[in-house]
Amino acid sequence: MTNNLYNTMYNPDVLSCIANLSNDEVFTPPEVANAMLDLLPQELFSDPNTTFLDPACKSGVFLREIAKRLLEGLEPLYPDLQERTDHIFKHQLYGIAITELTSHLSRRSLYCSKTANGNYSVVHFDTVDGNVRYKTIQHKWKNGKCVFCGASQSQYDRNDDLETHAYELIHTTKPEEIFNMKFDVIVGNPPYQLSDGGAQASAIPIYNQFVEKAIKLNPRYLTMIIPSRWMTGGRGLENFRKKMINDRHISQMHDFLNSSDCFTGVEIKGGVCYFLWDKSYNGECDIFLHDGDDVETSKRFLVDGDDEIFVRYPTLVSIKNRVWSHGERLTIKSQ
Repeated sequence: MTNNLYNTMYNPDVLSCIANLSNDEVFTPPEVANAMLDLLPQELFSDPNTTFLDPACKSGVFLREIAKRLLEGLEPLYPDLQERTDHIFKHQLYGIAITELTSHLSRRSLYCSKTANGNYSVVHFDTVDGNVRYKTIQHKWKNGKCVFCGASQSQYDRNDDLETHAYELIHTTKPEEIFNMKFDVIVGNPPYQLSDGGAQASAIPIYNQFVEKAIKLNPRYLTMIIPSRWMTGGRGLENFRKKMINDRHISQMHDFLNSSDCFTGVEIKGGVCYFLWDKSYNGECDIFLHDGDDVETSKRFLVDGDDEIFVRYPTLVSIKNRVWSHGERLTIKSQ
């Protein structure tokens, strides 16, 4: 018997309806979440010991879609639906919400109740949070900036009844102590930026910090969707760019020139990308460049030798190599 717990409860899917509410905290459509989950070895969803973490829960879509796969994959081991559900939700799925509101939304998506110990929760926990936690975190100010994320004190030193936007994962030097456990898979769509108090709505990127802290947790696999602006550096992204292009654990990358191909109606300049970081992998990356319905594919290292330049367009790679082979250097600007 195939479980239809989630298949019958969302029509139309409410998580598709709210997928695009903000440019800084973009909600992920279910189809994008599933495309990212498709990058993972699918046998993970038939293993009762695989643990998953979404460190930036908004709608709960990643955990919900993982749950659907686990409910199907673990049926041979746990034929009883309630026993299977209890095991998956209590021992395999974990999340950190980015705001109090999104903690309620994520629990409702996952547990069918905004409180994990509520009467309508599909599994019963002894706490309100269950495994989707939210903790009010304060920024640590120094010289008008947060020492962790760089947020402006003038913008985010707020009254207690307002969200601080001090995200738990990136406001600690020891992220491994948040749950005190090891995660096999980390997946998510982190917040992208925070105001730095500058002119004309100036903002600093923070998605890079989520990627770096997630890698510090030492998972087997990591997949996140982030703006592609990191490919050109700037705005505090130079060190992150160098780490990414030299990281040979990145086995796949899907790069979208137009962010609306992933997030309908949302403009993110430079596009977006999602990738698979595989701790056991060390080699060339399968790169898929999406431009509407057109997809160019290539298999290569993100950076060639000591170039320190990532070329998004596969057709330009061969041109660059031919020119450089004659001792000429090109300045290539990412689009």
